[in-house]
Amino acid sequence: MSATSTGTTTVLVVDDEPTVREVVAGYLRRDGHAVLEAADGVAAMELFATDPPDLIVLDMMLPGVNGLDILRRVRSASDVPVIMLTARAEESDRVAGLELGADDYVVKPFSPRELAARVNGVLRRTTGRSVAAPGPIAFDGLEIDPLSREVTMNGRTVEMTPKEFDVLAFLASSPRQVFSRAQLLESVWQSSPEWQDPATVTVHVRRIRNKIEDDPETPRWITTVWGVGYRFEP
Repeated sequence: MSATSTGTTTVLVVDDEPTVREVVAGYLRRDGHAVLEAADGVAAMELFATDPPDLIVLDMMLPGVNGLDILRRVRSASDVPVIMLTARAEESDRVAGLELGADDYVVKPFSPRELAARVNGVLRRTTGRSVAAPGPIAFDGLEIDPLSREVTMNGRTVEMTPKEFDVLAFLASSPRQVFSRAQLLESVWQSSPEWQDPATVTVHVRRIRNKIEDDPETPRWITTVWGVGYRFEP
Protein backbone atom coordinates (compact mmCIF):
# COMPACT_ATOMS: atom_id res chain seq x y z
CA MET A 1 0.00 0.00 0.00
CA SER A 2 2.95 2.35 -0.64
CA ALA A 3 2.67 5.76 -2.22
CA THR A 4 4.18 4.54 -5.46
CA SER A 5 1.27 2.17 -6.12
CA THR A 6 -1.78 3.99 -4.75
CA GLY A 7 -0.87 7.66 -4.35
CA THR A 8 -1.44 7.32 -0.58
CA THR A 9 1.51 7.46 1.78
CA THR A 10 1.81 4.52 4.16
CA VAL A 11 3.24 4.97 7.66
CA LEU A 12 4.35 2.03 9.81
CA VAL A 13 3.87 2.76 13.54
CA VAL A 14 5.95 0.51 15.79
CA ASP A 15 5.27 0.78 19.53
CA ASP A 16 4.50 -1.79 22.23
CA GLU A 17 1.93 0.50 23.90
CA PRO A 18 -1.50 -0.07 22.27
CA THR A 19 -2.78 3.36 23.34
CA VAL A 20 0.17 5.13 21.74
CA ARG A 21 -0.36 3.22 18.49
CA GLU A 22 -4.10 3.95 18.52
CA VAL A 23 -3.73 7.69 19.07
CA VAL A 24 -0.83 8.15 16.64
CA ALA A 25 -2.57 6.05 13.98
CA GLY A 26 -5.75 8.10 14.40
CA TYR A 27 -3.94 11.36 13.76
CA LEU A 28 -2.04 9.97 10.78
CA ARG A 29 -5.22 8.58 9.19
CA ARG A 30 -6.87 11.96 9.76
CA ASP A 31 -4.06 13.46 7.68
CA GLY A 32 -4.78 11.04 4.84
CA HIS A 33 -2.11 8.40 5.45
CA ALA A 34 -2.60 4.65 5.39
CA VAL A 35 -1.27 3.19 8.65
CA LEU A 36 0.30 -0.16 9.51
CA GLU A 37 0.83 -1.08 13.18
CA ALA A 38 3.32 -3.37 14.91
CA ALA A 39 3.79 -4.04 18.63
CA ASP A 40 7.33 -5.43 18.42
CA GLY A 41 10.40 -5.65 16.23
CA VAL A 42 9.60 -9.00 14.68
CA ALA A 43 6.17 -7.87 13.49
CA ALA A 44 7.68 -4.60 12.29
CA MET A 45 10.27 -6.32 10.10
CA GLU A 46 7.63 -8.65 8.67
CA LEU A 47 5.46 -5.69 7.66
CA PHE A 48 8.49 -3.82 6.36
CA ALA A 49 9.32 -6.77 4.10
CA THR A 50 5.81 -7.54 2.88
CA ASP A 51 4.35 -4.02 2.56
CA PRO A 52 7.19 -1.44 2.45
CA PRO A 53 6.02 1.83 4.06
CA ASP A 54 6.87 5.38 3.03
CA LEU A 55 7.86 6.29 6.60
CA ILE A 56 8.36 4.49 9.92
CA VAL A 57 7.52 5.84 13.38
CA LEU A 58 9.72 3.63 15.56
CA ASP A 59 9.80 3.32 19.36
CA MET A 60 13.30 2.80 20.69
CA MET A 61 12.29 0.74 23.74
CA LEU A 62 10.68 -2.37 22.24
CA PRO A 63 10.44 -5.84 23.78
CA GLY A 64 12.89 -8.34 22.31
CA VAL A 65 14.59 -6.53 19.44
CA ASN A 66 14.98 -2.86 20.35
CA GLY A 67 14.39 0.11 18.10
CA LEU A 68 18.05 0.77 17.32
CA ASP A 69 18.50 -2.81 16.10
CA ILE A 70 15.40 -2.43 13.92
CA LEU A 71 16.79 0.83 12.56
CA ARG A 72 20.06 -0.90 11.66
CA ARG A 73 18.19 -3.61 9.76
CA VAL A 74 16.00 -1.08 7.98
CA ARG A 75 19.00 1.03 6.98
CA SER A 76 20.83 -2.01 5.61
CA ALA A 77 18.01 -2.47 3.10
CA SER A 78 16.33 0.91 2.60
CA ASP A 79 16.56 4.68 3.00
CA VAL A 80 12.90 4.96 4.09
CA PRO A 81 12.48 7.90 6.51
CA VAL A 82 12.39 6.96 10.21
CA ILE A 83 11.18 9.04 13.15
CA MET A 84 12.31 7.60 16.49
CA LEU A 85 10.16 7.66 19.66
CA THR A 86 11.70 7.22 23.08
CA ALA A 87 11.07 7.85 26.75
CA ARG A 88 14.77 8.64 27.12
CA ALA A 89 15.89 12.23 26.77
CA GLU A 90 19.66 11.66 27.07
CA GLU A 91 21.77 13.19 24.33
CA SER A 92 23.61 9.89 23.79
CA ASP A 93 20.35 8.14 22.84
CA ARG A 94 19.41 10.87 20.38
CA VAL A 95 22.86 10.83 18.83
CA ALA A 96 22.83 7.02 18.52
CA GLY A 97 19.58 7.08 16.59
CA LEU A 98 20.62 9.95 14.36
CA GLU A 99 24.00 8.37 13.61
CA LEU A 100 22.23 5.19 12.53
CA GLY A 101 20.17 7.17 10.07
CA ALA A 102 17.03 8.34 11.88
CA ASP A 103 15.47 11.38 10.23
CA ASP A 104 13.89 12.86 13.34
CA TYR A 105 13.53 12.20 17.07
CA VAL A 106 10.54 12.70 19.44
CA VAL A 107 10.74 12.24 23.20
CA LYS A 108 7.79 10.80 25.16
CA PRO A 109 5.43 12.08 26.37
CA PHE A 110 4.74 13.91 23.14
CA SER A 111 1.90 15.73 21.43
CA PRO A 112 0.35 13.49 18.73
CA ARG A 113 -0.44 16.64 16.79
CA GLU A 114 3.25 17.59 16.79
CA LEU A 115 4.30 14.08 15.76
CA ALA A 116 1.80 14.10 12.88
CA ALA A 117 3.20 17.47 11.77
CA ARG A 118 6.72 16.06 11.86
CA VAL A 119 5.63 13.04 9.81
CA ASN A 120 4.13 15.36 7.22
CA GLY A 121 7.24 17.52 7.21
CA VAL A 122 9.61 14.59 6.72
CA LEU A 123 7.42 13.17 3.94
CA ARG A 124 7.36 16.53 2.16
CA ARG A 125 11.16 16.72 2.32
CA THR A 126 11.79 13.14 1.24
CA THR A 127 9.02 12.51 -1.28
CA GLY A 128 8.09 15.99 -2.45
CA ARG A 129 4.41 15.10 -1.96
CA SER A 130 1.87 17.50 -0.57
CA VAL A 131 -0.13 16.37 2.44
CA ALA A 132 -3.93 16.32 2.52
CA ALA A 133 -5.71 18.83 4.73
CA PRO A 134 -6.53 17.51 8.22
CA GLY A 135 -9.77 15.60 8.49
CA PRO A 136 -12.06 15.05 11.49
CA ILE A 137 -10.75 13.95 14.87
CA ALA A 138 -12.87 10.97 15.92
CA PHE A 139 -13.00 8.99 19.17
CA ASP A 140 -15.77 6.56 20.16
CA GLY A 141 -18.68 8.45 18.61
CA LEU A 142 -17.32 11.94 19.25
CA GLU A 143 -16.21 13.63 16.02
CA ILE A 144 -14.57 17.04 15.76
CA ASP A 145 -14.10 18.49 12.28
CA PRO A 146 -11.54 21.35 12.22
CA LEU A 147 -12.44 22.36 8.66
CA SER A 148 -16.21 22.66 9.04
CA ARG A 149 -15.88 23.46 12.77
CA GLU A 150 -18.64 20.97 13.52
CA VAL A 151 -18.96 18.58 16.45
CA THR A 152 -21.10 15.47 16.38
CA MET A 153 -21.85 12.94 19.11
CA ASN A 154 -23.01 9.55 17.79
CA GLY A 155 -24.12 11.26 14.58
CA ARG A 156 -25.98 14.05 16.39
CA THR A 157 -24.81 17.62 15.79
CA VAL A 158 -23.65 19.39 18.94
CA GLU A 159 -24.08 23.16 18.81
CA MET A 160 -21.08 25.04 20.19
CA THR A 161 -19.92 28.62 20.35
CA PRO A 162 -16.72 29.40 18.43
CA LYS A 163 -14.62 29.50 21.60
CA GLU A 164 -16.15 26.28 22.97
CA PHE A 165 -15.17 24.58 19.73
CA ASP A 166 -11.67 26.02 19.93
CA VAL A 167 -11.17 24.69 23.47
CA LEU A 168 -12.47 21.22 22.63
CA ALA A 169 -10.47 20.98 19.40
CA PHE A 170 -7.30 22.18 21.11
CA LEU A 171 -7.57 19.63 23.93
CA ALA A 172 -8.54 16.80 21.56
CA SER A 173 -5.54 17.57 19.35
CA SER A 174 -3.23 16.49 22.18
CA PRO A 175 -4.95 13.55 23.93
CA ARG A 176 -3.92 12.87 27.53
CA GLN A 177 -1.73 15.96 27.65
CA VAL A 178 -2.57 18.16 30.62
CA PHE A 179 -3.01 21.89 30.05
CA SER A 180 -3.30 24.46 32.81
CA ARG A 181 -5.87 27.21 32.59
CA ALA A 182 -3.04 29.67 31.93
CA GLN A 183 -1.82 27.56 29.00
CA LEU A 184 -5.33 27.37 27.57
CA LEU A 185 -5.76 31.13 27.86
CA GLU A 186 -2.49 31.70 26.02
CA SER A 187 -3.14 29.06 23.32
CA VAL A 188 -6.88 29.41 22.69
CA TRP A 189 -7.65 33.00 23.73
CA GLN A 190 -4.22 34.33 22.71
CA SER A 191 -4.34 36.21 25.97
CA SER A 192 -2.08 36.47 28.99
CA PRO A 193 -3.53 35.17 32.29
CA GLU A 194 -2.60 38.56 33.70
CA TRP A 195 -5.25 40.16 31.51
CA GLN A 196 -7.86 37.40 31.29
CA ASP A 197 -9.65 35.73 34.21
CA PRO A 198 -8.69 32.01 34.37
CA ALA A 199 -12.28 31.33 35.45
CA THR A 200 -13.17 31.93 31.80
CA VAL A 201 -11.60 28.54 31.00
CA THR A 202 -13.52 26.85 33.82
CA VAL A 203 -16.82 28.22 32.50
CA HIS A 204 -16.13 27.08 28.93
CA VAL A 205 -15.09 23.59 30.03
CA ARG A 206 -18.29 23.28 32.08
CA ARG A 207 -20.38 24.30 29.07
CA ILE A 208 -18.60 21.81 26.81
CA ARG A 209 -19.15 19.04 29.33
CA ASN A 210 -22.85 19.86 29.52
CA LYS A 211 -23.04 19.39 25.75
CA ILE A 212 -20.94 16.24 25.14
CA GLU A 213 -20.87 14.32 28.43
CA ASP A 214 -23.49 11.75 29.44
CA ASP A 215 -22.78 12.76 33.04
CA PRO A 216 -21.12 16.19 33.23
CA GLU A 217 -20.39 15.66 36.93
CA THR A 218 -18.35 12.55 36.06
CA PRO A 219 -16.81 13.52 32.72
CA ARG A 220 -15.55 10.90 30.31
CA TRP A 221 -14.00 13.21 27.69
CA ILE A 222 -12.54 16.24 29.45
CA THR A 223 -11.21 15.33 32.87
CA THR A 224 -9.81 17.54 35.60
CA VAL A 225 -6.30 16.96 36.86
CA TRP A 226 -6.62 18.54 40.26
CA GLY A 227 -4.17 21.31 40.96
CA VAL A 228 -2.94 21.28 37.34
CA GLY A 229 -5.61 21.68 34.67
CA TYR A 230 -7.60 19.73 32.09
CA ARG A 231 -6.95 16.72 29.88
CA PHE A 232 -8.82 15.17 26.94
CA GLU A 233 -9.26 11.40 27.29
CA PRO A 234 -9.38 9.57 23.93
